Amino acid sequence: MFPPPSSDPDTPVRLTDNDAALARLSAVQKGYLTDPFVSAFVPRAHLQPPRPPLINIGTYVRTVAIDDLVAQWLALSREDGTQCQIVSLGAGSDSRFWRIAVCILINWEHNSHLAKYIEIDFPEITSKKAMTIRKSKPLGSVLGDPAKIQVSGGGTGLKSPRYNLIPADLRRPPQETLASILFEGLEPLLSSSRPTLLLFECVLAYMSPDSSNALLTWFRQQFSDGILGSVVYEMFGLEDSFGLVMVNNLKARQVDLPGAVPYPTQESLPTRFLDVGFTAADALSLRDIRLQYISHTENINVGVPRRGRGVEPRLQHYAITWGLSLPKSKHQSSWGTWGLKKQSSEVEED
Repeated sequence: MFPPPSSDPDTPVRLTDNDAALARLSAVQKGYLTDPFVSAFVPRAHLQPPRPPLINIGTYVRTVAIDDLVAQWLALSREDGTQCQIVSLGAGSDSRFWRIAVCILINWEHNSHLAKYIEIDFPEITSKKAMTIRKSKPLGSVLGDPAKIQVSGGGTGLKSPRYNLIPADLRRPPQETLASILFEGLEPLLSSSRPTLLLFECVLAYMSPDSSNALLTWFRQQFSDGILGSVVYEMFGLEDSFGLVMVNNLKARQVDLPGAVPYPTQESLPTRFLDVGFTAADALSLRDIRLQYISHTENINVGVPRRGRGVEPRLQHYAITWGLSLPKSKHQSSWGTWGLKKQSSEVEED
């Protein structure tokens, strides 16, 4: 949770990471999620009040679903006998790398199949995150040998054998901001021959459609002969009464959602990927995921009610979309099975 300077015109968007960090902290405190690292990213975490159940449930569903897609990616890499790469764009205060590294999210046998985990965000965000990591023994120890951890970019980034934190404005042309860091030089961070997963959690909705399309197109081109996956978590369906309230609340905070405009329905969300050359894509609302894609046992174990009156309208306006780009040689491989899968026992609707 890293509040940027209030004088910056991008401050309102960056402050949305505070909301996400507090929501994750609350979900952990209430037993919905397991994350021993989240409190390190929230100042005075022990003094923060819990969020309402609606927020906790939404954070739980979002996290479990994205964790599932990430875990599947690592498992498929192990099955394929290779290592994979994960790039979290607009990562903010996210702690997923640490949960992977200590095997909260995955099994031990899958851990070694993660070659690189890269986080990219505004310099104002990454500088505070870099400082937090350096000051926290639990966070820093996960990165490995201190002698192999380097501060970069004048304190705005970090480099370690597996984890890298990079400052960049994702709205700028990626050929100018990311190419030299990720793919060029004597030791490029990414290899186009390794399966690579992109994560966008509440990022693309804040960007113009042209900027987000350019970013996805650029990554697609870098992996034109490789395996590329992408996960987007975002809001949609903002034209109804609930959506308009959401939009107006954000406007009151000087936050706009230009990236959500071209994708007003759940059916339109996969076109974000298909239109830039991905071979397959699908989308599910958090409501659908909660009802059919998270096991009833797991829902009960964390206290998610079978009847969630008042929960459904909010969950219906957020979705997870995943896209996959495969070379022809992999079209019939197990990589084609990647995606959220229905569970046999469903949660009852209202």
